[in-house]
Amino acid sequence: MKRVLLLICMICTVVMMMAQVGVEARIDSIQMLIGQQVHVTVTATAPANAKVVFPSYKSREQLVDGIEVLLIGEEHKEDIDNGQQQFSRVYTLTSFDGKLYYLPPFKVKVNGKEYQSKSLALKVMEVDVDTTKMNQFFGPKDVQDNPFLWSDWSLVFWLSVLMLLLLCVAIYLYIRLRDNKPLIKSFKLVKRLLPHQKAMKEIEQIKADKMVSSENQKEYYTKLTDTLRRYIEERYKFSAMEMTSSEIIERLTRDGDQKSLDELRQLFMTADLVKFAKYSTLINENDMNLVNAIEFINQTKQELQVVEEEKPQLSEADQRSMKTRRYLKWLIGSIGVVCLVLLGFVVYRLMILTGVM
Repeated sequence: MKRVLLLICMICTVVMMMAQVGVEARIDSIQMLIGQQVHVTVTATAPANAKVVFPSYKSREQLVDGIEVLLIGEEHKEDIDNGQQQFSRVYTLTSFDGKLYYLPPFKVKVNGKEYQSKSLALKVMEVDVDTTKMNQFFGPKDVQDNPFLWSDWSLVFWLSVLMLLLLCVAIYLYIRLRDNKPLIKSFKLVKRLLPHQKAMKEIEQIKADKMVSSENQKEYYTKLTDTLRRYIEERYKFSAMEMTSSEIIERLTRDGDQKSLDELRQLFMTADLVKFAKYSTLINENDMNLVNAIEFINQTKQELQVVEEEKPQLSEADQRSMKTRRYLKWLIGSIGVVCLVLLGFVVYRLMILTGVM
């Protein structure tokens, strides 16, 4: 008896489970114009966590002869009562042949068992054409160009004009710069006076000014000793102009002739007395000191001739010309950079307007 009851319970359970599974197909419109689209929603009701497999079609695959499947939507799930779930998927269909179509049932597998929906019908209607008015029907149009709009091209046009004007200005400035002869910085070779030559020239000037017999003995000895100091500084390469007389003699003692140094020491001593102690000398004493200065220069002079390159100073007109040339070069370079930027922008806009980009 128990075995019979168990068998009856199992049969009832299977029957109840089979009764809980259902497949339904709904179409949003039973008729459409040729080339339009309709949507068929396939819904499967099954226990929760059931494995549901909907029918699958490739793109443009024909469901029946004349009906194409364009698109298959994503699968959706929705919980309902009694532990059941509703599974759904949308199929997009189209047709290009006008007639009444029979859509076969959609087959859905639930847990490996196949269930199917009811069949559907779809009527594809053609567009009525009045063949008595053929002159009102026109064939396909050729590819049309977009209409010309000045607002689209005005910026490119004016920037191109500006670029051409700047190029003309740059060319004009270049011609002016080219025609303006560059400054030639000339150099000439001149003989530089040797230290003893400079000193003798200054002594000749002292003689010419008759300062030996002048009452202003301080000025005479100042110029005479300054001449000797400059000579010693250039000849022996030490700062004699900043040294005292005794320091100069002490420095020269290392290499100089003692006799000439004694005479030079006497000359510096007399000059210091005249400049700082208001000492008065006789004319013959002044002559002797001048002769001693000349003798010291002749005994210590060097005859090596030195030639140096002397750079003449530019005149104010040449300096203005040099500044003008620098300004023109800077201006031409700046215009060139601006023209390159404008050219790049114009080319970019043209590519956009012509559809290249």
